[in-house]
Parts: sequence; structure tokens; C-alpha cells
Amino acid sequence: MNALRVWKVFPALLACCVIGLAYGKLPAPAPTEEQQAKAAEAKAKADEAAKKEGELLGKSQDRVADHYKRTKGAGLKTSAAAPPKK
Repeated sequence: MNALRVWKVFPALLACCVIGLAYGKLPAPAPTEEQQAKAAEAKAKADEAAKKEGELLGKSQDRVADHYKRTKGAGLKTSAAAPPKK
């Protein structure tokens, strides 16, 4: 009985394997010099944009910190100004 069941499942497994191999992707072709140059240019542009965004973020954080110090932080003592505990 079990041998008959195996022979019923075998064609389904074989079909799944064949379909899987048929839909497998081939490796991508090696990029040409033009594609490599274009990718390098895009990377440089993205790096420059990230640098600008970082600078803008730093400036905005500085503005927020200055505003906090002017409004709420003026009455607070810093840890360096506090007398040492005994």
C-alpha cells in the first residue's frame, strides 16, 4: 500500500522540481564600464545629499537646543555648577 502512495507522490515532486528549475534566475550580466560609471555617479550624488541632510539636521538640533536653553533651561543648573555632595 505504501509503495503505491509513493509512486503517486513522486510525479508531483518531480513536477515541482522541474518547475522550480525552469523559473530559476540566471545570474545578472557583468556591468559595463558605462553602467559602472553611472552607478559611481549616483553613489557620489547620494553621498553628497546625505552629507547635506546631516548638516541640516545638526543645524536644526542646535537651534532646538538653543531655544530650550533660552526658554526652559535658563533656570536649571548644570551638573558642573552644582556643589559636590558629601
